[in-house]
This record gives sequence, structure tokens and C-alpha cells, in this order.
Amino acid sequence: MVVLGSSCLAYAQAPQAENEATSRVRKAILNSRHLGAHGLGYNGQSMEALSRKLTSSDIPIMVNLLGDRDLRVGAQFALASQCEAAILPVRNAAVDHKTSFLDADDIISLIENFPRCSAETHQKAMATHSEIHTLGEIDERKTAQEAKERAAEDQRIQNNRLKMLDPNQSKTLTRQEREEVYRRSLKAMGLAEDGPMTPEQHDLVQRMYRTMVLGESGNRPPN
Repeated sequence: MVVLGSSCLAYAQAPQAENEATSRVRKAILNSRHLGAHGLGYNGQSMEALSRKLTSSDIPIMVNLLGDRDLRVGAQFALASQCEAAILPVRNAAVDHKTSFLDADDIISLIENFPRCSAETHQKAMATHSEIHTLGEIDERKTAQEAKERAAEDQRIQNNRLKMLDPNQSKTLTRQEREEVYRRSLKAMGLAEDGPMTPEQHDLVQRMYRTMVLGESGNRPPN
């Protein structure tokens, strides 16, 4: 019982410690702002202050805060203040889509120009800057290609749906193609075969399946 109690206490304390660490980092970032021409913002003085208040162990929290719209820029400066320790985590965050390649590029640029970072770190930042730019272009092309493929797939299914309106063309469709049209129709209605339904919706789905997939009562899909 003592061991179990200790385990439960440790489990409860872990989220609390994590929340306290995040609050501490958030407070440090907000307190590092300085008044400028456009109001409170971040500059070189902010990075100097953050380099003293934060450590490399806080980097995972800073990366997570890049997703916070109100703290995104501050998190960029906070990461840059950690110099070399932040380079690889920032690069990996962009690759894993935890932050954008544009944000990662901005952070590495800040590291390149932060006097507190060593000359060696500046060189590593420059090399990583180039890599991030290349990775960003590759990711952009991949995203565009995936979008193109999705559009082609959507068009193919839509074309098959139109074929189902014609008794002769409907006969050319395979069982799989019919099921694709059927499931796409369900999705358009906000329904799923394994999702919650009212009795009326369940009856409708059954009729759709018999009509669209099995062709038992005509080939015209519901509007």
C-alpha cells in the first residue's frame, strides 16, 4: 500500500511539475518584452535576458510554445537565446511539422546573429539554415503533390458517381468502386458506417448500400 501510494503521488506530481515549468517559461518570455516603435515586442535585449533565465532543458517547452499564437514570436527568441543547443531541436520540429519551416528559418537566423553564440555555433546555424531551406522546398513539393493526388482521387470517385446514374455505365464499375462512392456519399452526409446513427439514418444507410453497392433496387444514388 505504501509503494502504491508513493507511485500515485509521483504520477500526480509529474503533470503539476510540467505545468509549473511551462508557466515559468511563459512568464520568462513575456517578461523579456521591450517597448518599441510598435509596442511591446522582442529584440536583442530580450534574447540576452532569456539566455540568462532559461536553459537547454527548457527547449522542449519552447518548441511546444511555438504553437501558441500569442507566444510564437517570443518562443522563437527564447529558442534562439539557447544558441547551439536549439539548432537540432528546431530543425527536427520543422521536419516533424511541429512548427513551420518559415518559423524554423527565422529562429536559425536569430542564432546566426546573436553575439552571445560562439563563432562555431554561427557556422552551424548557417549550415542548418541552408538545410532547412532545402527541406522546406522538398516538403512544399511533397505537399503540393499530395494535394494533386487527392484532387485526382476525388475526381475519379466523382466520375464514378456520375456513371452510377447511367444503367449501362454503372455496370462497368467494380464492387470496390461502388463502395468508394457509397462511403463518400455517407461522408458528405456526416455519417460513417461504424458511427452513431438514429434508427431512421440506419435504415437510410442500409438502403443506400443495397442500391449503390449491391444494385438491388436500381442504380441511381441518392441526391
